[in-house]
Amino acid sequence: MRAVIFDYGEVLCTQDRAAHQRLLALTGLDHDTFERLYWRDRRDYDLGLYDGRGYWAKFGRDAGLTFSPAQIDALVETDVVMWTLINEPMLAWAQSLQRAGILTAILSNMGPEVLRTMRQEFAWLAGFNQLTWSCELAIAKPDPAIYHLTCDKLGVQPGDALFLDDKIENVQAAEQLGLQAIQFRSVDQLRNDLASRNLLMSLPEPVPA
Repeated sequence: MRAVIFDYGEVLCTQDRAAHQRLLALTGLDHDTFERLYWRDRRDYDLGLYDGRGYWAKFGRDAGLTFSPAQIDALVETDVVMWTLINEPMLAWAQSLQRAGILTAILSNMGPEVLRTMRQEFAWLAGFNQLTWSCELAIAKPDPAIYHLTCDKLGVQPGDALFLDDKIENVQAAEQLGLQAIQFRSVDQLRNDLASRNLLMSLPEPVPA
């Protein structure tokens, strides 16, 4: 195993639940309606077809709501907060892999506002050998092209890389291209899957009870 490719959302970060509740309060929508509308155009946002203000304006129109400029700014800011809570055990594990000489990359469907904040605040991004962001390429998972690009930039064949993502459709797309792939649900689950496959000598530390 020469490389590990990490998804960002729900792998290297965890969703900030307090920020999620604030988004619900800002929109006044129930959970299920909010989630349906939130994800409806999220792929286009991640592809860079919308900026944050455009995305939330479209969300408002779809919900039958009219947001003021100040409300849209609050929605953009809160959305960024929701996706910048780091999963510390996973980041620590990625950094241990880097110290061991294993190549690392982030391959993420990512909107421009979150990415801008990450670049301002997360110096640890510099430790990764490759950073692949959908909004800068107008390509998003599970498009095969974005996996190929990441492997090419790392200089590895797909079979020499492990890919981690919380979404099963992205994991399946990676497997079809020859990557070894695991659907991430928790640190402890990942430890068990890595051990059962005998993929890596280094394992993430278990989460304390």
